[in-house]
Formats: sequence, structure tokens, C-alpha cells
Amino acid sequence: MMDPTRAAAIDAHIQNDAFMRFLGAEVAIVSPGHSRVSLTVTEQMTNFHGITHGGVVFALGDLAFAAASNSRGQTAVALNVSITFLNPSKVGDRLVAEARECHRGGRTGLYEITVMDATSDTLIARSQDLVYRKKEWFVAPEPE
Repeated sequence: MMDPTRAAAIDAHIQNDAFMRFLGAEVAIVSPGHSRVSLTVTEQMTNFHGITHGGVVFALGDLAFAAASNSRGQTAVALNVSITFLNPSKVGDRLVAEARECHRGGRTGLYEITVMDATSDTLIARSQDLVYRKKEWFVAPEPE
């Protein structure tokens, strides 16, 4: 179990994301290697077809990926993201991205991200994301 002081420091660091605030997204770190991020689709987030822009869906999944992969206080950056868009969403939909760590080995980690429409429980997108963990920590590691 993570020390509550460390967990709070990690959460505060992740909550201080300018792009997340710009999108109006909210992040909740559930546990190490797991996060959930949500936003409500606005008119400014739609494309010329009137549906949510793919870049917004990608960004929401990327925010969840970033929160989950950095959830232990070690600086992690994306190496690869492969996303599949499955269903459209529209203005007013509440999108929820959930990231789960599938593999953690050495410097890399693999995450599965789902983006759902919370209102209809429709799967909007799914991605598989690879992270690289740097040798730096933004919150000191727990003593061994």
C-alpha cells in the first residue's frame, strides 16, 4: 500500500496538467497503474460532421494513460499509442477513459485504455499504449 503522503503528492502533480484543465477534464487516480479521466463533450470539441473530434477522444485516452503510467511518482513518457475508434459521440456526452497497466517490466510498461460514453455505456475507443520510464522521480520513491 502506498504511503498517503506520497499518494497525495503524486495526485497533486498529475492534477496540475494545463491541457487537462483546458479540456475541462477531471482525473481520478484509483490506484498505482490505474486511472480514470472524464470530460463532457462541448460544441467546440466537435468536427464538421457534428461528432466528437477524434483528437479529443485521443487526448482523453492519453490523459488517462499519462495519469496511470506516472501514478507511482516516476517520470514516464509515451513511446507508442495505437488507438481504434469504434463509435461516435456527440455534444453533451460524458466520456470516461480508463487506463489499466497490463505489464510493467524494467523501463517500459504496457497499458490498455478504454473510452466509454458514460450515459449510454457505449465503447467509443480502445487503445494499447507503451510507456518509457525515465530514471527520474517527481515524487521520491518509497524506501525499499
